[in-house]
Amino acid sequence: MLILTRKMGEGIVLNENVTIRVVEISKGVVKLGIDAPKEMLILREELELAVKQSNIEASKGVSTQTLFDLSKKLK
Repeated sequence: MLILTRKMGEGIVLNENVTIRVVEISKGVVKLGIDAPKEMLILREELELAVKQSNIEASKGVSTQTLFDLSKKLK
């Protein structure tokens, strides 16, 4: 993990087309602004983890045979 120190208004650049900037610091909360292409998906970490967990739970109720049958239909 890379740890950087940034002040208000300062930012970091990722892949030349994504900039993350500190836009506000107040009461122990940091607000970040992200400038990225519209087609790039940006999710909060807790939302991504919730979606992954939901997918794992949903997959537990499906048999291997059902998945095999579905894959045949999708081809």
